Amino acid sequence: MSDVLELVEARLRTALGEPDARAAMTFLGADRIEVLRFMDGDIVRYATLGMSAQPMADPTAALADPLRGPRAELLLSVRAGRADTDKVLRPLAVLAASPQVEGVVVAPGASLDVGEPLWPGAPFASVLVAESGGLVEDLELDTPMDPVRFLPLLPMTANEAAWKRVHGAGALEKRWLGRGTDLRDPQRGGVQLGD
Repeated sequence: MSDVLELVEARLRTALGEPDARAAMTFLGADRIEVLRFMDGDIVRYATLGMSAQPMADPTAALADPLRGPRAELLLSVRAGRADTDKVLRPLAVLAASPQVEGVVVAPGASLDVGEPLWPGAPFASVLVAESGGLVEDLELDTPMDPVRFLPLLPMTANEAAWKRVHGAGALEKRWLGRGTDLRDPQRGGVQLGD
């Protein structure tokens, strides 16, 4: 599956340029996960590399298909210089390893929680998984493999995560949009959730 990761890294470089830093982590029961950092003006982008080496499997399936099933990598974009966001590398790697370690299938609309601030002082311990296809186009693979989707992560405050559980991902995204929320601000407060 190293061929898949080579294609994924090539797609990331085409879309985001050359990474200026990378870190690798290995978790018990999971393949190595790397996190690449890309600078784009005042925006720093973090991308996982390794999550897509294997398809995500339904945890209730008796046997995992080694070829078929959704594949993804995670993307996080934040404004540079406002917080020590490079500490997000470990939480991102944990999230990227969760399909292998916990049998989680990561898909748009899902909430992922790391149980601690994403970086020191962050008001976020969870993220909303957004739709792919914007920043980095999906990567088609040879049949019968599913394409690799590059899923943006949108940090959520605890109140936003609780509100999303009740009202759904679409409602939270609509609320963010309606209030002009800067989702790339690593120090932003929670969006107003009352009417």
